[in-house]
Amino acid sequence: MNHSPAAETVLTRVSGRSATLTLNRPKALNSLDHAMVRDLDAALSGWELDDTVDTVVIAGAGERGLCAGGDIRAIYEDARAGGTASRAFWRDEYLLNARIAHYPKPYVALMDGIVMGGGVGVSAHGGVRIVTERSAVAMPEVGIGFVPDVGGTHLLAAAPGEVGTHLALTTDRMGAGAAIACGFADHFVPAARLTAFTAALASRTAAEAVAEFAEAAPVNELAEHRDWIDACYAADSVEEIITRLQDCGVREAKEAAEQIMSHSPTAVKVTLSALRRARQLGTLEAVLDQEYRVSCAALACADLVEGIRAQVIDKDRHPRWTPDRLAQVSPTDVERFFADLGAAELGLAARP
Repeated sequence: MNHSPAAETVLTRVSGRSATLTLNRPKALNSLDHAMVRDLDAALSGWELDDTVDTVVIAGAGERGLCAGGDIRAIYEDARAGGTASRAFWRDEYLLNARIAHYPKPYVALMDGIVMGGGVGVSAHGGVRIVTERSAVAMPEVGIGFVPDVGGTHLLAAAPGEVGTHLALTTDRMGAGAAIACGFADHFVPAARLTAFTAALASRTAAEAVAEFAEAAPVNELAEHRDWIDACYAADSVEEIITRLQDCGVREAKEAAEQIMSHSPTAVKVTLSALRRARQLGTLEAVLDQEYRVSCAALACADLVEGIRAQVIDKDRHPRWTPDRLAQVSPTDVERFFADLGAAELGLAARP
């Protein structure tokens, strides 16, 4: 067994036949920075070729969760300085997301506690995704004037009916039952049994450990809302979605409309378009290529900096969106987020 130094932000440990990656920034809820992405990729490269390692596990340090997302404080500072570092970070992060999706060994993600944004990217594309009664899974990007990324629009677009649209536009969180039902997770293991489950992987296959420790999934808390979710979010525009939500006579639908209207008008319109396009693109690689275009375009949009300022930096929770009304965001404004980047394209879908 070996341990990397405690000061490192990604800890590696090999125990028997399994190798574990632990995101180690508990005070920042294990948010990902560029160095962590590179460390994760390097470890996966080494273990892929190591015949003594059968299974790879990813977990988060501390008690609060696996990972709350990317380091948006760093993105805030970089966006104000031109965004060069953020583009490089996203490029490597999205390449890592694609690698995880195709990793040749069982990749077991312990999605305990908070799993959001970039945390979804390093877990929900894995082959064995474990949630607990403490899991809170979400793609909350529109709340900071951004758009779901890290392959999130691929997952959301594939969720049953229009549930993915609801989750993306409102930033609602999924518990264990909903995460499994929506395709973000596979198995439920009670939090108290995670340590024993992880230890079992040292000598047993991932499938054997799951068979021993997994229990029946909790109720999908979104199931009872499917009728109005599917009816309202099937509309072709954010404006029509809001009208349907307000008019359908369901309290939760009206609350959803209020949530959407509090977010960046530009971000919600781009997000809806991204989800609709993701359904047509099909593959994760093609969607990641699209997300990279959208993310790079967001760096030039004032709402990203303003959203992070309001939610994370100043924490006044009162972002001043530009523009501040849906009607002011034209189809042309949306389309520019999807413009080809030429030589700067991510280019995942074109790779052999």
